[in-house]
Amino acid sequence: MEVLSFSFLALLLLKLVAAQSATDPIEVAALKKLVDYWDLGRSLNLTTDPCSQGAAWSSQDANPRVACDCVGTNCHITHLKIYALDITGEIPKELFELKQLMDLNLGQNVLSGPIPVQIGQLSNMQYLSLGINNLTGQVPSELGNLTKLKSLSFSSNNFSGHLPSDLRKLTSLEQLYIDSSGVSGPIPPELADLKSLQIIWASDNLFTGKLPAFLGNFTNLRNLRFQGTLLEGPIPSSFGALTKLEDLRISELTTEDSSLDFLENLTSLSILLLRNCRLTGKLPERLSTFSKLQILDLSFNKLTGQIPNSFQDFASLQYLFLGNNNLSGELPANIASPGLVALDVSFNHISGNLPLNSAKLGSSLNVVGTKINANSLQDKKAFEMLHCLQGNTKCSNENVASSFSIKCGGPDKTSASGIKFDDDSEILGAASLYTNTNYNWAVSNTGTFISNPKGPQYIARTDSQITGTLDSEIYKTARISASSLRYFGLNLKNGLYTVDLHFAEIAIEDSQSWRALGRRLFDVYIQGKRVLKDFNIEDEAGGSKRALVKTFNANVTNTIMEIHFFWAGRGTCCIPYQSTYGPLVTAIHASQVDVESSTGSDKKGVGKIVGIALGSAAGLIVLASIFYVWWTKESSGHLRVNTDSPRK
Repeated sequence: MEVLSFSFLALLLLKLVAAQSATDPIEVAALKKLVDYWDLGRSLNLTTDPCSQGAAWSSQDANPRVACDCVGTNCHITHLKIYALDITGEIPKELFELKQLMDLNLGQNVLSGPIPVQIGQLSNMQYLSLGINNLTGQVPSELGNLTKLKSLSFSSNNFSGHLPSDLRKLTSLEQLYIDSSGVSGPIPPELADLKSLQIIWASDNLFTGKLPAFLGNFTNLRNLRFQGTLLEGPIPSSFGALTKLEDLRISELTTEDSSLDFLENLTSLSILLLRNCRLTGKLPERLSTFSKLQILDLSFNKLTGQIPNSFQDFASLQYLFLGNNNLSGELPANIASPGLVALDVSFNHISGNLPLNSAKLGSSLNVVGTKINANSLQDKKAFEMLHCLQGNTKCSNENVASSFSIKCGGPDKTSASGIKFDDDSEILGAASLYTNTNYNWAVSNTGTFISNPKGPQYIARTDSQITGTLDSEIYKTARISASSLRYFGLNLKNGLYTVDLHFAEIAIEDSQSWRALGRRLFDVYIQGKRVLKDFNIEDEAGGSKRALVKTFNANVTNTIMEIHFFWAGRGTCCIPYQSTYGPLVTAIHASQVDVESSTGSDKKGVGKIVGIALGSAAGLIVLASIFYVWWTKESSGHLRVNTDSPRK
């Protein structure tokens, strides 16, 4: 009897072993080749079945990750994640043997070559991420076969050509990330069928034609980004139907003006950025009723009229950027509401006094280039200087300079050639103005890094050695900006100057990692003239952490020089970390070329700029009024460089 019982148990165990689930052998062979190809053997030990229950590589947090679905004794690989592991090479054909894949994440690696057309065979795919790689070629139309896709990402690559119209078949798609992917040309009208979309990131692509009106039919949209494209306005009125929008970012629209009327019912917005979109008309009073709005950026447009008194009533607003418009009148007295972190109204026709409680904004209030007066200031000296600059008294004209040198973002340094670069390590905010202690230069910053994991920082640093220079220390710090960074040389003799701009890319790596795939692009204007467009420091220097000097000539006719570094929405946003973009400069040196040629040219009614108190509200007002008077007295034959908006 005991023998029979033992035999029965042994037979039962054999049947259980025989009935144990096993992975399709074709998929096992393909996976082993992928593991070998990408050298993942240490992480994926495939001496056991890939779909073994409880395998370490199957957990949600595993990386690399392999997970399966099993029906009866048959298992298929449905999830494959090889994320941010710096795998290289082209996408191998063995990948497409895993025909039951539902979720494929190869993001943040260094994959190269094209996306194989065999991608269209993975018809069960729901989530596909190929973002942040070095993929090239055209985006294959076969992606349109993946009709179950809910999320598609091929952002931050080096593709070329147009978006394929076959993407219209992805009617279940909810998320589309194609920013900085390299695609260009008109946006296919067939994409109007993608009405399930909730997120579209499409910035930093050279799209042409009109901003599509059909986007207004995507009524599930929560997040829409089209910055740094070649798209033309206007912003379609159909966008008024996007009432679920929480984050809307559009910039650099060309050709036609746009209205803000479409915003009427977009009350779910928390971020609204419409910079350099040729916006006209007045600021809508209704915006102040948007209870979730935290960031409002309408800078570099053509808005007119007064800032509505209702702008004192925002419930959640933290950042308000209205600079470089044609706004007039006085600031609402209580616009510096308790929750406001930064206020920029620079380069407008705004007059009157500083708002009440403006002192609470500290270094994040920028009113340079306005008519705001000093009546509310207790600083008598500042008031007297403003009085003379407003034309009632001749200003002093002593100690006129013929050069200035700035160590951007760091302490003073002396170069190997003997140039002393002034300290510029002052902490700036999202709407700041700082004047050095000798009053011979100033720096203005506007813009906030919305998603920076390191917090609001406007200085970049490195401990690495900088190559290509004898002055490595000069390049180890830099000013950075999320939008607009201006340096002003003050009290200068009129005449021709040589301007040396020093750069080194110190935030993006120069390595074989995905962390080196970022592209920083920005524009540079000197005296209102664009001298660099889509400037890429790393490309021009031949790598990161390499010194680069760009030299230009500039003519000073009014004792002031403006050097403007401007982000036009171009370049990657998030490599090696979120908010890695925007202008970066390490040092500036400007010196007069021929002093004699400028003799006698200082007779214009622009006086010497003196006496700005460092870090005080008085300093802000003085310099703001200085630039306003300089602007209003500028002869019609010269470009008004302080109000020049970089519009295309």
